[in-house]
Amino acid sequence: MSGSPLLDRHAEALDLFSSRVHAIRGDQWDAPTPCSEWSVRDLVNHLAGEQMWVVDLVREGRTVAEVGDRYDGDVLGDDPVAAWDRAAAAARDAFREEGALDRTVSLSSGDTAATAYCSQMTADAVVHSWDLSRAIGAEERIPPALVDFALQEFAPYADSLPSSGLFADPVPPAPGADAQTKLLNSLGRRP
Repeated sequence: MSGSPLLDRHAEALDLFSSRVHAIRGDQWDAPTPCSEWSVRDLVNHLAGEQMWVVDLVREGRTVAEVGDRYDGDVLGDDPVAAWDRAAAAARDAFREEGALDRTVSLSSGDTAATAYCSQMTADAVVHSWDLSRAIGAEERIPPALVDFALQEFAPYADSLPSSGLFADPVPPAPGADAQTKLLNSLGRRP
């Protein structure tokens, strides 16, 4: 499927994260990230595991219960960069299949439109690209189209994220803060 703004943003977000994964030096995999519980390897493992879910949920139509704990633990193995590349390519292909965005997927939160799932996955990859950039000392600027996309995706539910235990409390942005800073602040990050 081509010409879909959603799929374009999804591909751009995966490409951005991929560029950061490929920039990780051998001595950086255990480095801390802005996600206080995760090392660089943990962060990449999280994103790779999320991409692996896409094939089961979107292409195969499986439920969370049917997939079970298949992607718990380490999914990166001995070659984390190659594992990420395979997972990202598989997710991209699954979302781009004919009719994939017209489907409903079964998430832990309930049945969800595949478009909403793809939007969540895109926004997550955008923010974690910044996390990984910060952790490895890479360029932290996120392309404006991806910042705008993530802001729009997170805005309706950003206030409820800290109660999930997975996000820090929002940080009040400084007066005149740019869109990227507002996005990161809304998710508890301090650029």
